[in-house]
This record gives sequence, C-alpha cells and structure tokens, in this order.
Amino acid sequence: MDPAIFLIHLLNSVQYGLLLFLVASGLTLIFGIMGIINLAHGSFYMIGAYLAFSLTAAIGNFWLALALGVVLSVLVGLALEWLLIQRLYHRDHLYQVLLTYGLILIFEEARSLIWGDDVHGVQVPDFLSFSIPLTETLSYQVYRLAMSGICLLLAAGMYFLIQHTRLGMIIRAGASNREMVQALGINIGLLYRLVFALGIALAAFAGMLGSPISSVFPGMGNQVLIVSFVVVVIGGIGSVRGALVAALLIGIADTFCKVLVPQIAGMTAYLLMAAVLLWRPEGLFKRA
Repeated sequence: MDPAIFLIHLLNSVQYGLLLFLVASGLTLIFGIMGIINLAHGSFYMIGAYLAFSLTAAIGNFWLALALGVVLSVLVGLALEWLLIQRLYHRDHLYQVLLTYGLILIFEEARSLIWGDDVHGVQVPDFLSFSIPLTETLSYQVYRLAMSGICLLLAAGMYFLIQHTRLGMIIRAGASNREMVQALGINIGLLYRLVFALGIALAAFAGMLGSPISSVFPGMGNQVLIVSFVVVVIGGIGSVRGALVAALLIGIADTFCKVLVPQIAGMTAYLLMAAVLLWRPEGLFKRA
C-alpha cells in the first residue's frame, strides 16, 4: 500500500474512532455509572446532526450553532431525566428498555414531522474547508484533523473531570455505592441528572461535529447506537478510558478491513468484541 494512502486510512480510522468515543463515552457514563440501559442514546446523535443542519442554516455560523446545540441538548437531557429516567433507578432493566425504545419511536416521529425524510448536508466551516496536500494527487481534509483535535481535547477534559475533581470523585463514589453517598448528604438525584445530561450532550455534540463530513439522514442514530454498545462492552462497563481504547481499536479495524478485507467489513466490530470477551469477559478496563 502506498504510504500516503496508508496515512489517509490511518487518519480516517483515528478520526472515526474518536468520534465514536464521544458517543460511547456518554453511553458508558449513563450505562456504567447510573445503570440505565439507554436504547435512545443513538437518537441524540441523530438529533445533534439535525440541530447542526437547522441552526447552521438559521444562524449562518457553524460554531455558534454547535454551542447553541450543546446547550439545547443539555436542557433536553435534564428534562428527560427529571420527567422519566429518575423513575427507573430501582426498577428492572426491562422497564428501562421499554421506555427508551419508546423514546426512539417518539424521536423518529418528531424528526419526520419537523425535518421530513429527506437527506440533508451541513457545510464545512469556511476557514477549515481546505485540504493539506500529501502527494501530487492526494490530499487530506483539514476539518477531519480539527475534529480529531476537538475529540482529543474533550477526552482529556473528561479524564481530568472524572479523575482529578471533587465532582468526579463524587461521580465515582455514586457509581460504587449510591446509598452511602446519599447518606453523606450528597444529592445523588441531582448528580445523576447532571451525569445523564452530560451523556446526552456528548452524543448530540458528536452528531453535530460529524454532520459536515456525513449526510444527515433518518435512522442515522440506530447505526451508531449498536457500535457504541460494542465499544462499551469491549472497553469495560463504566470505564471512559476503556471506551477510548475500544473506539480507536474499532475505528482502525473497521477502516482497514473495508480496504483490505471488504467481505467481512460489516462484522469487524463484532468479531473484535468476541475476541476480546474470550480473553477478558469483563472488558479491557473493568471498573474497580
């Protein structure tokens, strides 16, 4: 394989993996820390992409649309946790599956009513709409590099928040022993509400960030949801570090399988998950 082509595929695989990490990290916070199986998580990725399409068209500035979309997604996350999710903490997972599957149907119908069933696109920001030449005939889009950089900054920020702040310490404690944290006078309900809103915001932000390089289309959240659950299982439930490593592994494996072995490209993530679970049934980085 030509070195320049290999570099392009490697950069694409890292960019895909980092974007997948944003979605999966929100899922692992909600699933691993709160114990909520949120089947509607992929719908927020889709909603983020549609928000980027509408807000960019209305405001005329992608970055302002991104900021406003994050605020709106946080508010939606807070409202959903307050109205619905908080009622499920002490119930069987079946109730969580039924409720969040119902949310998928509601969000899909709302999307159809608001945006229709057409495929849309979001324009790449002007100052990032150029490419870096690699050879005389090959180049790489700068926006993809910017996406990777933003995802890495968010990953570093999440690590610092969870591992080196008082809020992160409380989140980790709440994940280990909810009743003890509550007995110490900490409002665990408010804490879980914030964690849920953060998880939703990460999924929506990933959808907004990825919208300029992919089409905005109905059902796009269902595709990313399945792969996100695979990331959580491979990385270890509740481990953000595991989600990052697993997402990068899937990104690299999926991209190069599509190039080298296209016959099994659709099964790459699942084969990788099966191999990891045979080796470490609890995932790569099981939370202590």
